[in-house]
Amino acid sequence: MKTRLPRLADTSGPKGFLPSGVDVRRGRHDEAEEPRVTDGFGNAGQAEAITQLADRLQGPLFLPGEGDYDTERIGFQLADAHRPEVIVGAVSASDVQAAVEFAAGRGIPVSVQATGHGLAGPATQGVLISTRRMSGVRLDPGARIAWVEAGVCWQQVIDAAAGHGLAPMSGSLPQVGAVSYSLGGGIGLLARRYGYASDHVRRLEIVTADGRLREVTAESEPDLFWALRGGGGNFGVVTGMEIGLVPVPRLYGGGLYFEAGAAILDGWLGWTSTVPEEMTSAVMLIPFPDIPEVPGPLRGRRVAHIQLAYAGDADTGEKVIAPLRDLGSCLLDTVRDMAFAESAAVFDDPSDPHSYQGTNAFLREGTGVAETILAQTHSKLRLIIGLRHLGGALSRPPQVPSAVGHRDARYLFSVLSPADGFDHSLLRAAHDGVLAAVAPWATGGSTLNFQFGPADPARIPTGYASADYHRLVDLKKQIDPAFLFRGGNTIPDTALGTN
Repeated sequence: MKTRLPRLADTSGPKGFLPSGVDVRRGRHDEAEEPRVTDGFGNAGQAEAITQLADRLQGPLFLPGEGDYDTERIGFQLADAHRPEVIVGAVSASDVQAAVEFAAGRGIPVSVQATGHGLAGPATQGVLISTRRMSGVRLDPGARIAWVEAGVCWQQVIDAAAGHGLAPMSGSLPQVGAVSYSLGGGIGLLARRYGYASDHVRRLEIVTADGRLREVTAESEPDLFWALRGGGGNFGVVTGMEIGLVPVPRLYGGGLYFEAGAAILDGWLGWTSTVPEEMTSAVMLIPFPDIPEVPGPLRGRRVAHIQLAYAGDADTGEKVIAPLRDLGSCLLDTVRDMAFAESAAVFDDPSDPHSYQGTNAFLREGTGVAETILAQTHSKLRLIIGLRHLGGALSRPPQVPSAVGHRDARYLFSVLSPADGFDHSLLRAAHDGVLAAVAPWATGGSTLNFQFGPADPARIPTGYASADYHRLVDLKKQIDPAFLFRGGNTIPDTALGTN
């Protein structure tokens, strides 16, 4: 049963979207105040339009200048937070429909935020739909399926499935939103054994630019079903999805931490060619600061953190990872048998909101790349460089085709930096330099799920096979001809021939 949240008790005197002095509940207007002009409709209709929208909503509505506006607009990514003209705190699909119809009727853009982990660029106008209140999860353990609403985080699905010996295709940090993660493909802890998260999506409900709530399956709307699995937020606001679960109650995994060096990185790269599909792994090169918050063995060191997730029994898992223990003296070892509900311990990603920027590239091979990568870690900037081992089920096409591309890549290379106190253009230049260094090994493709703002329209086509990108552009023209959904890493308007 959906929770009905009360509307804001007081929306009088908002600043920014409405002229100062307007009370949308009482219709007051202080003539002495200069009204702000907002794209999409005239000043005279602003108060009435906001009142009508608020009256349609079950959830709250937030406007600039109100006490809760800043809390609502800020997600996990603190760099370049959204500053929209209106925020709709949706609690149901009907709330999403109301927000989309409001925006479409005025020609203003729509952006969506659940957790805000993958923020690629701030929404500075239009409507932001906050879906975090849509947090329902329903399981059918016998059928191994789950229905998740738009704002659900992976940990909620993990916890619901754990009691039945099942697991979802969740990622390294379970606080990430399940829907947005899956729409972008989703390379998770079980990826080499079971493929992309999007491969396990069976059904979606989406509100498109015409305000319709559509059920999308491979049978009902095959083109849109293909596009949504990998095509991101280009085609509407997904309000819920049905996903398949897999029988993985436990993992053997965790981290091996070494002093970063060519022998460690080359050793891991060579080891990846020997492992079974049940083993999904990555390595992160991290320059840890010398501060009390960092564990003593890692403090002030340049560390290679090998992250391991074996989807099988602990004895076999230990035999698989044993060659890695011979690579050098381990600074810290957190590998253990664990319930899948504890899977966040594998990557041990930061769980507190912070500011960061990053980019990525797929690599066709890893032979000879170690020294080049290690040279990049000497930057004065704090560059965190990662390699994820692909292949296995990730390399095979799903039973129902999707827009996820570059399945022939062997590794995903990524670079990320904390952005606090740094000029974004400086970070972008540094990251571009790192990508240039590994270009001889790169396929030319990337994944938009690991592209962290500001959005670069020129990179968006690299997220797909060329033919698939053109197919997505054509479908975008059909489904969203007014280009309503254009926040973050969406198809750029230049691709649609608009201004």
